[in-house]
Amino acid sequence: MTRMTPRTIRRSETTDPTADAATAEGVHMPGTQPTGAARLRAEDLTLSYEQRTVVSSLDVEIPDRSFTVIIGPNACGKSTLLKALARMLKPRSGQVYLDGAGIAAYRSREVARRLGLLPQSSTAPGGITVGDLVARGRYPHQGMLKQWSADDETAVLEAMRQTGVLDLADRPVDDLSGGQRQRVWLSMVLAQQTSILLLDEPTTFLDIAHQVEVLDLCADLHARKGHTVVAVLHDLNQACRYATHLIVMRPGGTIAAEGDPATVMTAELVEDVFGLPCRIIDDPETGTPLMVPAAPQRYVPEDLAARSTGPGVSAGSVMAESGRGVG
Repeated sequence: MTRMTPRTIRRSETTDPTADAATAEGVHMPGTQPTGAARLRAEDLTLSYEQRTVVSSLDVEIPDRSFTVIIGPNACGKSTLLKALARMLKPRSGQVYLDGAGIAAYRSREVARRLGLLPQSSTAPGGITVGDLVARGRYPHQGMLKQWSADDETAVLEAMRQTGVLDLADRPVDDLSGGQRQRVWLSMVLAQQTSILLLDEPTTFLDIAHQVEVLDLCADLHARKGHTVVAVLHDLNQACRYATHLIVMRPGGTIAAEGDPATVMTAELVEDVFGLPCRIIDDPETGTPLMVPAAPQRYVPEDLAARSTGPGVSAGSVMAESGRGVG
């Protein structure tokens, strides 16, 4: 493995990729956290790309020390909301608050000490190795004169161990598969050692086994280490299995429902928001809600329908009932 100590982080490596000129020069004046207020929240948030509004007048609080999962149809504003919470996108109106202060009032390095973001897609510098890329997650803890320390080394090694990429430390990132790269980027975020993690589709490119590993890791960070984890996921069943708090967004960038998955996830909600008839049953492993899509009529085998019929019941009526699927 590449030896990473001693190491001085160059100024170019400590540049916050989320910084903008105005906030980078600003001085953080800590606000007073309102009693009972969440560390990360937004008020009356409207988010746009040029003239296209994606999120409208949204209020949201991320419960402290929760595993919050944001779900919703494509293009409903899930990733856009996450970018705003991470200060990657300036609101058209409204405000994001972090620890009682408007997030724009913080220096970029201070934001990066408090929250880490895994974006939906990232590009690594050409030729960089896994070990060096993960080490860049330590930039918030470095200064112009601060040398690479044993604490930095430990944080990087532990992050790579947690995500199963330690044996890839000397490999160029360019040589990795999509799934391996995704785990390396997650390692970099973990090396930041922040208490709030924002993860935009962290299971992208991963096979099912590695999806479960990554979500198990996130659940462990939440349950055992008290991290606040916020993830955007597409899989409703994974969302219900892992989330302690569920936020359901609908097209137009508004919140359809939020709360405990056991309360929020209903067949009526899924059909209303996603347009998908389904049944909600208990997951046999966890007892959490499990969404089962209704079977289209054409996929119900005729012999199965015939076996299900009794006196006065036609195969067609069984197939129609199967197609409705909400119960």
